[in-house]
Amino acid sequence: MINILVTGASRGIGAAVVQSLEASSARVAWQATASGLPADFADPAAPRDLWARALDALDGRIDVLVNNAGVFEANPIDLDDDAWAAGWDRTMRINLTASAELCRLAVRHWQDRGGGGRIVNVASRAAYRGDSPAHWHYAASKAGMVAMTKSIARGNAAAGILAFAICPGFTMTGMADDYLASRGGDKLLADIPLGRVAMPDEVAEMARWLALDAPASMTGAVLDVNGASYVR
Repeated sequence: MINILVTGASRGIGAAVVQSLEASSARVAWQATASGLPADFADPAAPRDLWARALDALDGRIDVLVNNAGVFEANPIDLDDDAWAAGWDRTMRINLTASAELCRLAVRHWQDRGGGGRIVNVASRAAYRGDSPAHWHYAASKAGMVAMTKSIARGNAAAGILAFAICPGFTMTGMADDYLASRGGDKLLADIPLGRVAMPDEVAEMARWLALDAPASMTGAVLDVNGASYVR
């Protein structure tokens, strides 16, 4: 049995990832704010606490970490200085720093155990394409996640510790619904050659494959799922 910790699993992509992994007979502990293993990543102590509780729930062994938790909150540049800096810091704390702390705990766990493990980080198309003037912080946090993933892969492959990232474009989650509406959905969809946004189960299938089946030689890979709206 493979033991997996999935963050941000109360809805959308995270919930679909849990469902896909459980259908593959993996044993999953999942983080959410109201169910599963509650954790609020705005609290600097939350990642370490979540890791400890997940280890307890999974009998002291985690084989795969899926970092999916994140926020997408506007932070217009015309806010006053303190408010803008607070918005930047909150997004970095939740999207990047919490993921980094969990990645560190996972790598150390696998080093101490003497066996390998897998990390799957859910980043964003924004890591490469950028985002709106009100979302510099979001794009920067996701670019940081991609760079972190590649660094983990390069530094730990010899020990069997593998790391992958997924970069979705717009995905039909509650978070994406609000953004699509705010941008005039039809115009935004016209920028996606596929003609629609991704569905959560499409991203979840990629996460499941990376977590369980992707060949080791793929470590460090970043996979896109954006309907050809940004082709690298």
